[in-house]
Amino acid sequence: MTTLAPVELGDRQPGSLEASLRARRSEGRKLLVPYVTGGLEQWVDIVRALADAGADAIEIGLPFSDPMIDGPVIQQASMLALRAGTTPRTVLDGIEQVAGDVGVPLLVMTYYNLLAHAGHERIVSQMASAGVAGVIVPDLPVDEAGPWLTDLDAAGLEGVLLAAPTTPDARLGLIAERARGFLYAVGLLGVTGERDFLASSALVLAERCKSVTDLPVIVGIGVGTPGQAHDVCQVADGAVVGSALVRRLLDGVGPSGAARFVGELRAGIDAA
Repeated sequence: MTTLAPVELGDRQPGSLEASLRARRSEGRKLLVPYVTGGLEQWVDIVRALADAGADAIEIGLPFSDPMIDGPVIQQASMLALRAGTTPRTVLDGIEQVAGDVGVPLLVMTYYNLLAHAGHERIVSQMASAGVAGVIVPDLPVDEAGPWLTDLDAAGLEGVLLAAPTTPDARLGLIAERARGFLYAVGLLGVTGERDFLASSALVLAERCKSVTDLPVIVGIGVGTPGQAHDVCQVADGAVVGSALVRRLLDGVGPSGAARFVGELRAGIDAA
């Protein structure tokens, strides 16, 4: 593997997401970012519960009917939310209700079709007004993301970019240089979902990402248990957990059950 010079912060001032994650990392804390589908029953109260249970940031999905990276659990959650009348506007309204008092940054995850349909200027303005700190768009590659990322920068929002296990070294450096907030390391090839074992590719990619950037490196996809979260955090700065939590929400655990699961993840990450 080619060794690249790490991308460091330099004179750039981080936004609220990156600043918060860097501060927590500097305290020796590993980072936990749970995902919840916006529009599910009680989702706003669930966001509050996740923050109280030890989340360092919370990723909120804008439901989309034709996702690229979401597996069957999150697809089911998105379809339920859409059938209930959820729109990007209603999710942003919910974020606005909680952004000021949960004490952790809130991110939006969505697909570019929704952003293009709404128009960059309008949707970025709405996100900023709602208190969104960062945005993840998994189907917008770095080569084509320039105008979108520039609009986010101008509004003070951070564009989180993804790196895959197959990303070549030169491209990984480009992604790391343009990413904001944190670098999302995709733990394995495929869609979101729970796995019995943590893929070895998650640890390899985390190490590669850490070698090219000083941004927090957080691994998602294929992390679904306290043990897996603990293991990935031996290399990475943190873990994103989505399908395992959403499955529990679809089973009706509600805010208290969501908090209990995130508390278990937190304990697993923090275990010696």
